[in-house]
Amino acid sequence: MRVRTLLTCLVPLLLLACSSTPSVPGRTAQQPAVRPASSDRAHDVVIFALGLVDTGYRFGGKNPDAGLDCSGMVSYIFDRAAGIRVSGSAADIARRGREVDRSGLRPGDLVFFNTRNAPFSHVGIYIGDERFVHAPSGSGRVRIDQLGARYYAQRFEAARTYFD
Repeated sequence: MRVRTLLTCLVPLLLLACSSTPSVPGRTAQQPAVRPASSDRAHDVVIFALGLVDTGYRFGGKNPDAGLDCSGMVSYIFDRAAGIRVSGSAADIARRGREVDRSGLRPGDLVFFNTRNAPFSHVGIYIGDERFVHAPSGSGRVRIDQLGARYYAQRFEAARTYFD
């Protein structure tokens, strides 16, 4: 039994060693950039955002009692859930965040859209599984939508993070 346990532990290590790239003097191996898993603060942002689903929309709104617009929602959530000051329009928020490739989205990252024929005119909070929470003006409520939905897929511009 001990031999079997020992083999179970050693075989993966041997396979890992066999798959490594040999080192060449004077050269460093190129490792693909891998983003760490979402932080606790990012998860707090997602939970807080989900709690605001169905909150009323109001242009320029910055708190749930009066209503929220997209940038006001992001500012409110990031401040309350993560202690991160994020302010201004969706475009301002995009300028200050760190660029993230769409394939590397993590919960808590921000997704930006061109919804008014203007770059970065709408923002939402990515929650995972190709979904995001946002405050669209047309629906009158904070809601969850799919990044792949035709309307948003055609208007997706970029993703940004304020974490890691």
